[in-house]
Amino acid sequence: MANLVNLESVSKSYGERMLLDGVSLGVGEGERIGVVGLNGGGKTTLLEVLAGLTPPDSGRVSRVRALRMRVVTQRTALPEGSTVRDVVLAEYAAEHEWAADARVRSIVDGLGISAIGLETPTATLSGGERRRVSLAAALVAELDLVVLDEPTNHLDIEGVRWLADHLLARRISLVVVTHDRWFLDTVCGRTWEVVGGSVEQYEGGYADWVYARAERARLAATAEEKRQNLARKELAWLQRGAKARTSKPRYRVEAAESLISDVPPPRDSVELLTFAKRRLGKTVLELEDVTLGAGERTLLDDVTWRIGPGDRIGLVGVNGSGKTTLLRLLAGESEPETGRRIEGKTVRLAHLRQELDDLPGDLRVLQAVEAVAGRVTLGKQELSASQLAEKLGFPPARQWTPVDDLSGGERRRLQLVRLLMAEPNVLLFDEPTNDLDIDTLQQLEDLLDSWPGTLVVVSHDRYLVERVCDTVVALFGDGKITHLPGGIDEYLTRRAQAPAPNGPLGSAERNQGGLGERSAGGNGKVSAAEWRAVTKELARLERRLDVVHEKEAKLHDALAAAATEPERLMELNSELKAVQAEKDELEQKWLETSEAVE
Repeated sequence: MANLVNLESVSKSYGERMLLDGVSLGVGEGERIGVVGLNGGGKTTLLEVLAGLTPPDSGRVSRVRALRMRVVTQRTALPEGSTVRDVVLAEYAAEHEWAADARVRSIVDGLGISAIGLETPTATLSGGERRRVSLAAALVAELDLVVLDEPTNHLDIEGVRWLADHLLARRISLVVVTHDRWFLDTVCGRTWEVVGGSVEQYEGGYADWVYARAERARLAATAEEKRQNLARKELAWLQRGAKARTSKPRYRVEAAESLISDVPPPRDSVELLTFAKRRLGKTVLELEDVTLGAGERTLLDDVTWRIGPGDRIGLVGVNGSGKTTLLRLLAGESEPETGRRIEGKTVRLAHLRQELDDLPGDLRVLQAVEAVAGRVTLGKQELSASQLAEKLGFPPARQWTPVDDLSGGERRRLQLVRLLMAEPNVLLFDEPTNDLDIDTLQQLEDLLDSWPGTLVVVSHDRYLVERVCDTVVALFGDGKITHLPGGIDEYLTRRAQAPAPNGPLGSAERNQGGLGERSAGGNGKVSAAEWRAVTKELARLERRLDVVHEKEAKLHDALAAAATEPERLMELNSELKAVQAEKDELEQKWLETSEAVE
């Protein structure tokens, strides 16, 4: 398998900080690579060097000739005076040209470009809309390689699922930086971890990376005990979690499982519920006969909803369905049109909004945390202000940084630390994963595992929702809050089966992974789950074919080298016939599966 891009002994620093130090790696044809690491550790720098946006300080970056590559970074720049049509459909002179292409239609609908409006000036778009337009413009092109930096940040759960299905169905190479662990596990076949100026490479997606990283720590007898304990707890979750997380081969599983043989479940729900009832009493937050609107839309129509002590609820819905508005109502920041909101007398509520709260810019990080409290008890853990700040991404040296000098992501983390230092017993989280790296997410989940309070989470990160919540409810646009016993899988199934609503990201193609209706034998329709299973099988066959082709080539070389050894020739010839028989069988299966895809 030929590499499309190669990095040879590449180094890159900013000031005195070395982000890449002698890094050598390559991106092969058809490879899908996820890039993980701490915020500020060099992930975006690696992408920019690989894509040619930033030159390395030393070393060499080479690409194959006529490489068709698109890059979508977080620094979204759209042409001045352009419309959405100019950016996304620039290669098409007439409407019928792109409208006749099912792939382009699926992208326009799947990423909500139709809802934004093709004639909308790009100057009027929000940051999230600009990111979606840039992503659509990249995916519309015929590509060999696409490089994406946090593409899921401004997509809802359906949008993330659509993007995963789209990338699995296309035979292109992918390098993606993302903290969305479900996306990593679903899409990526390899993982790069940027750490300490180097890039560690692992086979598989997120779950494989967790196993391999934990085993590497064990074999090296690492002194990073805190990080290893987190890895052990995460492994316990993966081991006991949804069946899908263990459906593909795991690397080094036996060694990794020895780390988790004595690890208790991530949280004891019965004990936490008992403790929560003692702290909160019977009444926490209730909505009685509430009607709530946004503009001309009715979000809630005469709804009664009771949130009790210890409830851990994930709230899902498409972008624009009213999740943030409902969270503000629960927080007491807005009033319903009719009905009433009831709050228990013992409730100490904290609301993490998507917007950054005002922070004391004249203080340093640790001072800003200690201004709330010096120590905090979160469940069974008692932590100082410095310890909690370190858990959520502020190492001791960084705790003396002036608040005004923090990046947007760091300010978001500081907002979270200050919120937890107040020892709330009810938490309302609106997209808490924004700007958090995977290590910080693991620390947050570890804290929430032993936190005995009531939790309502709005998030497009389905891994976080499945990990920290016991119940999932949805806003389907019918004026109700719908309980989903089957969780996010049930939500996606119901959305796929529902008739296409009028609204953002609401087309039938969007609901079925953006790939339109697929016929089975020319008659019935294939469900989104069946379509995804077929595309996954096709990807698996392609990976196996690559391995077999490589093995066949090596056997041909070995035959040439053993020209004067008759016994060795017979042995190698038998191996070659077996490999060729396997290749023929795989190619036949690939043809049958690809016909189903088409």
